[in-house]
Amino acid sequence: MPQSFTIRSIRFIVLLIAALSMVYPILWMLTIALQNSDGLFKVPPEWYPTEFRWSNFWKGAEQIHFLSALMNTVIISVSVTVGQVLSSVLISYGLTRIKFPGRDLWFYLFICSLILPPIVSLIPVFYIFSKLNLFDTWWPLILPAFFGSPFHVFLGRQFYSSIPFSYDEAAKIDGANHLQILTKIIVPMSKPMIVTMAILSFQTAWGDYLNPTVYILDQKLWTLSLAIGGFVNATGTTWNLFMATNLLYMLPPLILFFVAQKYFMEGLGSMNNAGLK
Repeated sequence: MPQSFTIRSIRFIVLLIAALSMVYPILWMLTIALQNSDGLFKVPPEWYPTEFRWSNFWKGAEQIHFLSALMNTVIISVSVTVGQVLSSVLISYGLTRIKFPGRDLWFYLFICSLILPPIVSLIPVFYIFSKLNLFDTWWPLILPAFFGSPFHVFLGRQFYSSIPFSYDEAAKIDGANHLQILTKIIVPMSKPMIVTMAILSFQTAWGDYLNPTVYILDQKLWTLSLAIGGFVNATGTTWNLFMATNLLYMLPPLILFFVAQKYFMEGLGSMNNAGLK
């Protein structure tokens, strides 16, 4: 049934307000980044840039050794992404396509772990890595990713449940084992879901501040989140450089999302189509 003009107008206004509420903080960050250090405290405040000090971006990047921190963050984020996608695909395949005693119990345990905040396991996990002499290395940030992500396992199980089991049965008749079924049949059909997992994993690892703060002391190993946090100290904050480097920090996840947004939306849509199973 076609919508009336009034309903479409209300929907347009609501969407416009929502879009402005998300875009304006970024424009405000850009305004501060292009001004001098006291631009944030001007009265009356400036709601749009009146001067363009593009050198603030170079000064901020140079002050926190941006390129080395960027390289550290890329290595950690890519490793975490690979680990979470590989492990979550394997686990969700096993919980969906292989019948074994206690399968549903394992799945519910994964789902229950979703409600636990990460801070709950911080101290015992820190104790384990300290006993393994892995403190002040990248391993505490990377290794947990290879044991699966509860949300990704849930996402994978929902997607795999929507694929007919007749594919598996036909492949088994031809002599294929589970690894061959997964790699040659299921994974090629799961591109939207895998891209969705990869985007979510990369963005989470990229924006992680808590774990690098806990595990990394050596400044040469710092990620961008730690390096940018260095602008905030007891002697004050250089807000223009802080905002400038934060804008640079936001660019890679935004670019990744816009490049892969088609698969991302398909992956999330598959959860809705499959229903809760």
